[in-house]
Amino acid sequence: MGSSTTSSTHYQTLGLDRGCTRQQIRDAYRQLAKRHHPDANPGFADTSARITALNAAYETLSDPARRRAYDRELDAASRSAAGGRPSKPRRNISQEIRLRIEDFIRGTSVKVHVNDPGNPDGMETYRLDVPAGTAPGARLRIPRTGAARAGYVELRVKALPGFRFKPRGSDLRCELRIDARRASHGGTETMEGPAGQYLRIEVPPRVKRGEILRVPNQGLPKPRGGRGDLLVRVTYRPEVRVTRSR
Repeated sequence: MGSSTTSSTHYQTLGLDRGCTRQQIRDAYRQLAKRHHPDANPGFADTSARITALNAAYETLSDPARRRAYDRELDAASRSAAGGRPSKPRRNISQEIRLRIEDFIRGTSVKVHVNDPGNPDGMETYRLDVPAGTAPGARLRIPRTGAARAGYVELRVKALPGFRFKPRGSDLRCELRIDARRASHGGTETMEGPAGQYLRIEVPPRVKRGEILRVPNQGLPKPRGGRGDLLVRVTYRPEVRVTRSR
């Protein structure tokens, strides 16, 4: 449980600051453990070391008594390294980033540009790895590089409405156009889902125009696991036949 000013602290390992909550510790650990799992990183020699560091950080910070003792060690090490003077404060920056709906489901990697008025070097650019199954509203952290920019970029990810799918919390809304015969007799329709897979939609007989058909677990990821639902709104036009009278 010992700390060192020359190595990453448990907080840095999880991408958190010392004011983080237990829920933030739990969420950060789950996201990073999934991202650095050996199955997701074949061929990377340092995967085992990363998982070991993540486990040690979580075990220490998730226990209130161990966390208090660890914080005291950090404070003592900081005072010793600074000769009794307070350490230089971090420069943390928060901003939002919008991702496509499919990025939350399948994961993605994007470039993030940060404009910090206090940075004389100008714009900073970082790579953000978004794990598959990340929920909209999640906060991801990237360590800032450079001694003058010690701290983190905290990014809150939000979902961009797509052409076909519109987010509503963890659910997604879309429309399905059917013909009058299908509306009357019911049956099965096929449509492309938000992650590119094809879904079978069961249409009940005598379905009403505007009725919502719910497809479970085909929406956006939820913060505590699982996915929301796909809400399919039925639209159709009744067939109109024109006959000539004699």
